[in-house]
Amino acid sequence: MRRYLYFTVFLAGMGTLAAEFGASRLLQMRFSSINLVWAVIIGLILICFAIGYAVGGRWADRSPHYQTLYTIMAWGGFTLGMIPFVAQPVLLAAASASDTLNLGIMAGTFLSTLVLFSVPVTLLAMVSPFAIRLSLDDPARAGNVAGTLSAISTIGSVLGAFLPNLLLFPTIGASRSIVLVGAIVTATALVGLWLSAGAKKAAGGAIMLLLLAATYSFGNFHVKNTPGQIFETESDYNYIEVIENNGYHFLRLNDGQGVHSEYHPTELFYAGPWEQFLVGPLFNPPPFATSDVKRIAIIGLAAGTTARQATAVYGAVPIDGYEIDEKIVEVGRQYFGMTMPNLNVHITDGRWGLQHSPEKYSLIVVDAYRPPYIPVNLTTREFFQIIYEHLDTNGVLSINIGRTPGDRRLIDDLAATIGTIFPSIYVMDIPNTFNSILYATRQPTRPENLSANLINLLGDTSTHPLLLAAGQVTLVSLQPTPTTGRIYTDDLAPVEWVTNDMILSFILRGGVEDIQ
Repeated sequence: MRRYLYFTVFLAGMGTLAAEFGASRLLQMRFSSINLVWAVIIGLILICFAIGYAVGGRWADRSPHYQTLYTIMAWGGFTLGMIPFVAQPVLLAAASASDTLNLGIMAGTFLSTLVLFSVPVTLLAMVSPFAIRLSLDDPARAGNVAGTLSAISTIGSVLGAFLPNLLLFPTIGASRSIVLVGAIVTATALVGLWLSAGAKKAAGGAIMLLLLAATYSFGNFHVKNTPGQIFETESDYNYIEVIENNGYHFLRLNDGQGVHSEYHPTELFYAGPWEQFLVGPLFNPPPFATSDVKRIAIIGLAAGTTARQATAVYGAVPIDGYEIDEKIVEVGRQYFGMTMPNLNVHITDGRWGLQHSPEKYSLIVVDAYRPPYIPVNLTTREFFQIIYEHLDTNGVLSINIGRTPGDRRLIDDLAATIGTIFPSIYVMDIPNTFNSILYATRQPTRPENLSANLINLLGDTSTHPLLLAAGQVTLVSLQPTPTTGRIYTDDLAPVEWVTNDMILSFILRGGVEDIQ
């Protein structure tokens, strides 16, 4: 039994970490993955660990029997595996509340889901103190036994961290991953019951495995029932959803707050950030011609909206699109017309990919920001230095930045950071949105260049109407260039602090009600 006890501790450690990552995955799809959400999840899981360790230790002293241990573990695995089924109505309510920003329902569903996870995590945490108690046949070896079992539990936790994220979530989805892990833990406990108390004791728990098998096979685990939904899936990084409305396709990720790509087979102007990126080269000295744009890079390609528009405006120039999520690229090709032969897709982190690119670009687009989703490594002086070095002589950076009414801290900070490298910076606010586009030119330029180039392009019949429309929107929406702000570096970039405070302040000021 000693060897099987070690295996038991290993599986229990795997189950507890898998439960933590399962909870984070299910909640990320409805409430985002900001550090506040992670902090609450980790904090509650640690509290459950503490309760499980304390209660398990006392219970083990009162009933130091293998049968008791494996009964507790079986219930831990079973309750873990049943969470996706029991919580499905709650999670669907959370998804609807997230879409409408109903904060009361969001808070209730968030806490309810965490409470459900607290039960199996607490039960599985009891396994370690039970195992230590059952292994202590010699008090002189107490330290050695406790250390060995703790090490085995920790190794199991490592598997519980990697297995769901790297294999199960992108293969079978978060909900079925949780059911599968619960079934594995339950089966391990039932084998332990059979070894320690006989087949009759273990047979009583077979109904647990049957219920988990039925849940895995027949459970309906749709993440959202959004009106107009035509596709949903999970990837290594995101919950991905495609919505269709009046012939338009919209790409939404995770909590659904924001459209990451848009598509219509006959329309190109979407009144969003995508077409506004393309205005950047117009800040160069006149006369500007669309043929001056030789190559484009897009960091945050998503489903290819900007790439498709850029091909229409600037012709079949080479476009290097950097996107870390391969499944989003597949969705782009299937639902968003992302089949341009001039588009070279690179499945990699945008900063790493650009840094290792041998190319020079006329325009580099950064569309990887969406508060609270802002990769810190794409906000620092070192990152913008990489961009500067990969622009040609008249190259331009165009970057999409989120804001809230009256709070432009993120824009100010990024302008200050970029301003340490680029000589000229311009900011425009996209009308009727919470988005601004920041343009930075590699050479010193003047804002008057934009109007002069627009006038010239108006007289050129070969100019695509999309560029003219976007240029006019930029011209009338230019804002004063920020003069204050903090400089972000790889060592210190408090972007999450800024975005979290920005969003919470907006909510507390009643901003949610203003936009509903």
